[in-house]
Amino acid sequence: MQNQLDSSAQAAAARAPQIKLDAVGKSYGGTSVLRDISLTVEPGEIHGLLGENGAGKSTLLKILGGAIASDAGTVSFDGVPARLGTPRDAIELGVSLIAQELALVPARSVLENVFLGHWANAAGIVRSARDRARLEALIAESGFALDLDAPVSSLSLGQAQQVEILKALARGSKVICFDEPTAALGEADTENLLALIRTLAAGGTTIIIVSHFLEEILGIADRITVLRDGNQIVTDDAEGYDTDKLVSLMVGRQIDALARTPKPVEQDAPVLLSVQGLGNSKISDISLEVRRGEVLGLVGLMGSGRSETLNAIFGGDRVSAGEVSVGGRRVRRNSVRAAIRSGIALVPESRKDQGLVLGRSAADNIALPSLHARQLGGFIRMGRERTVVTEAAERVDIRGRIRQVEVGALSGGNQQKALFAKWLVEPPEVFLIDEPTRGVDIAAKANIHNLILELAERGAAVVVASSELEEVLSLSHRLAVMRQGSIVAEFDRSASSDEIMAAAFL
Repeated sequence: MQNQLDSSAQAAAARAPQIKLDAVGKSYGGTSVLRDISLTVEPGEIHGLLGENGAGKSTLLKILGGAIASDAGTVSFDGVPARLGTPRDAIELGVSLIAQELALVPARSVLENVFLGHWANAAGIVRSARDRARLEALIAESGFALDLDAPVSSLSLGQAQQVEILKALARGSKVICFDEPTAALGEADTENLLALIRTLAAGGTTIIIVSHFLEEILGIADRITVLRDGNQIVTDDAEGYDTDKLVSLMVGRQIDALARTPKPVEQDAPVLLSVQGLGNSKISDISLEVRRGEVLGLVGLMGSGRSETLNAIFGGDRVSAGEVSVGGRRVRRNSVRAAIRSGIALVPESRKDQGLVLGRSAADNIALPSLHARQLGGFIRMGRERTVVTEAAERVDIRGRIRQVEVGALSGGNQQKALFAKWLVEPPEVFLIDEPTRGVDIAAKANIHNLILELAERGAAVVVASSELEEVLSLSHRLAVMRQGSIVAEFDRSASSDEIMAAAFL
């Protein structure tokens, strides 16, 4: 007897349409972000969309998912032009879009989010027991570990991504569009998801996937499309391409090494950040020291306490024990305002929920933490603000109109750069950086890596947490390994990946 996942895939297969885009275009305020995109995606195909941030990849997925309407061209399913003006239009055609910014109700449970709007019912009576059984089967087959009754607000970013995937599977979607699906997942969850995608495609479900992990795309995609500055550069079979060739097509220029080797820390460099015995319900007895000019990497499995540690140091998560000091000066506990005034900055894991005011411009977001420095008699010196904000944006290479466009409308990479830029107007002494390059392309990744090293070289103490072990190894002078909310081991940068992973697991 075939399992439920295979059955869902095969049910989708019978209905999966051929998708054809003909001269599709999209503009915002006179700025063209997609031009004359024409391609065909066959039923059961895994099609990879590649390009730098701002190339138009997410815009194209949003058009297919009904989140936005194209300005030109047509999208056809099995030769019939489709009207995709709303997400509901797409859902009715069997298309699910799993975007970078997840569409979940935080206060509701996993079960409620998965079946929101399409509960099983008979004569108007919701049959939640049937839905629970369906979801339990899907979770078992996907390899995800989720509590059906847990509120989404209690989940990690990676677990919330899994809920979005389960929503699409529960709908029996014929076409699933993924925007950076593995960016928030650990290694084991990534492997499970890619295996799940292969299973669905083998059963006939069409998969369109955007990812900045080029090797991941080459390992799973049947065909690829490369976009650059809104233009379609190539659509071809994935076989025969390697990462170097893809990068050349994506950026049209040579990319330097992702990060130079961090410069040694001076032997007599003073301790800038000191954390002693910090603890709450999620972390226990966290003690660490970071010297001026040093980068400390925090590594560990998903749920190990990396993000919770950074949030506790910053005052965002309340702590019941321990203390934080900057330059020998104790920081008042459980106060973000006190942490900022003491010279601590946090680049958080989630741009949407913790880092940016999405309804305001990038310029407003960059200016926000340092408004006090430009006040005169209660008024903001706007000329000075324009100057410093422009300088910060240029330093991180934000592309696009930072004053006229809401930051939420920018590409994920430009949003990530804005997270850094807002702390560069009045640079603090301590940087806490969580998942620094999540959802950014290889060029932006190089830019951010070099920026982190520059911050350390200019005298900041930096703590970097990342689910990408190689990223932390390349950036850090030392590494602290976390497991179950505690620091369990420390290594210098010469440690091997095997040693570090063994400490994280065992």
